[in-house]
Amino acid sequence: MRNNNSSIQGELKSHAQILLTLVAIAWALEIADIVVFRRALDAYGIRPRTLVGLRGILFAPFLHGGLPHLISNTVPFLVLGWFVMLRETSDFFIVSVVAALISGLGTWLIGAPFSIHIGASGVVFGYLGYLLGRGYFERSFTAIFLSVITGFLYGGILWGVLPTRVGISWEGHLFGFLGGVVAAKLLSQPKSSS
Repeated sequence: MRNNNSSIQGELKSHAQILLTLVAIAWALEIADIVVFRRALDAYGIRPRTLVGLRGILFAPFLHGGLPHLISNTVPFLVLGWFVMLRETSDFFIVSVVAALISGLGTWLIGAPFSIHIGASGVVFGYLGYLLGRGYFERSFTAIFLSVITGFLYGGILWGVLPTRVGISWEGHLFGFLGGVVAAKLLSQPKSSS
């Protein structure tokens, strides 16, 4: 029993270290962007249909349009990111990469011309899509339970996939969500019929 408890504690510590390290990087970059670079780092975001804008697929999730933007992404990133890790820590990395790539490419393809898209919300919506999709694809009690909890806590943000507010990258949200659903399909472990 003691070995099992220390294993769980080790896993939780690992989850916290991964999530807090990524959040610390985003916060350090945003503070440096405000204080040192005078918002110049935002130029490294996704610029739709430009060759240089492709680099934003890599950088955009770590860049934000100010502290309020970063704060609004930090809590759901931590909560939903941790939910993604609950089955396998490796799922977090796979879902993050798939969501970031699909969110970034989708935004790059259909985003408004001359716009710059930044922020971790595409990845956050990817986590949401993964957690909701996993319950559907996997159909295990645990996956469905986690989908219901996720829907209860964060289902209201689904409106963010629609173009309802100027200055909000609904494209990143929509394609991030779809990326999460794709990751759920790829990673789901359907119940075997016996």
